[in-house]
Amino acid sequence: MRVIFALLIVVALTCPVCAEVVVYPAPSGEELSADYRVSVAGQDVAVYTARTLDPPFAGKQWDYGGPYSFASFDTDEPVEVRITSPRDLRNTVIRPSYPDVTLHVVNEHEVVVRLPGPRKMSIEPEGKRGPLLLFVNPLEKDPPKPNDPGVVYFGPGVHKPGKIVLGSGQTLYLAGGAVVKGGVLAQGDHIRITGRGILDSSDWEWRKGPTPTVISIRGSDIEVSGIIVRGASHWTIVPVHSQRVTIRNVKICGGRVQNDDGINPCNSQDVLITDCFIRSDDDCVALKGLDFTEGNNNVERIRVENCILWCDRARIFLLGHESRAPFMRDIVLTDLEIIHFSMTPFLLEPGEDMRLENVLVLGVRIHGEGQQELIRLRPVVNQYMRKKTPGFIKNVTFKDVTVYGAPGGYRVQIHGADAEHNVRDVTFDNVVILDEKLTGESSRLETGPHVEGVTFK
Repeated sequence: MRVIFALLIVVALTCPVCAEVVVYPAPSGEELSADYRVSVAGQDVAVYTARTLDPPFAGKQWDYGGPYSFASFDTDEPVEVRITSPRDLRNTVIRPSYPDVTLHVVNEHEVVVRLPGPRKMSIEPEGKRGPLLLFVNPLEKDPPKPNDPGVVYFGPGVHKPGKIVLGSGQTLYLAGGAVVKGGVLAQGDHIRITGRGILDSSDWEWRKGPTPTVISIRGSDIEVSGIIVRGASHWTIVPVHSQRVTIRNVKICGGRVQNDDGINPCNSQDVLITDCFIRSDDDCVALKGLDFTEGNNNVERIRVENCILWCDRARIFLLGHESRAPFMRDIVLTDLEIIHFSMTPFLLEPGEDMRLENVLVLGVRIHGEGQQELIRLRPVVNQYMRKKTPGFIKNVTFKDVTVYGAPGGYRVQIHGADAEHNVRDVTFDNVVILDEKLTGESSRLETGPHVEGVTFK
């Protein structure tokens, strides 16, 4: 009897169909994907769609791969995900590749993905063309209730509130199965935006959304977690002049318009971006110093970790183009997977005498598709700057950075602007590009004037 009981325990722990899984049916009226059907633990998972290249951007030079699909469910345990499609799935790949996630091709129209628990991934039968983004979340713990004090609650269904305004102490909750068409203006302290629903901005034309950005933040001790943001009409999540902001397990399904930057901390301090998936047309993460006069205007102590990043047209990280702050410093970009990009993924170009310093890029894997540029460190003057002077770059480290994939230039460029506005103290430690370690003699390295203290390890 004890042996049978022990066997039952083992089966319960290892059987994927026995796992606790929470799925959220799509609301009535939401048009679902015709490209994929997804099931897990015997339950159907709703598969939504996201657009790319809305007018006036359709037909431009960038190939965004067309509309795509996404699906989401919750579990904390190993599961098998069954995916069927009228498309040919025999050449499907998963990005990023995980050592503990496997793909089994059943036949040309069916695959099974086995995973040990929460993961985010792009399942790609044809590369960028119409993938399925799969978001497996941890189980929710103690979600707010509709009648809790200070809670703005959207249950399952389609809602059209337009502008949602939050003040100090309030929580916005988007339940799984909710599609909330609008934007959020969060101003104050101790504000939460959370749930498993979708905040949808795709009904608005370019730059004409109900709020200045899809989620506009101005305050302190603010958290955005768990939700999906679809179809931004402008910048997506923007903390402005804010402190202690956490953006956790947020999935951004963009690419519909230009200027749909993923997350842009502006004149803010102590911002943590963790466990997110960002697909955008414009920069995935851009740090900016804009025109504000009160308090601390610096961009300081920004950490981006454990994220998956995809940019259709612009940069993965942009630091410094709008530089009207004295300092941009103490930046950590770590444990990242860059699965698709077009322009230079790491672009550090400060101006207006801003000092960009103490930047650590650590543990980054980059899927290359033949692009020409990888890293550019260069103080500049550009169209976004009013004070026509370059900035400064000091103390930047790239460590354990790997580029894999197709052959390409993947240039690393370091240029100072003049004797004063220079680039100093840059370290490349185990930067490997297509199995070749970057050194001072590498053909990919381009070092201009006014550069001091470049080290290779």
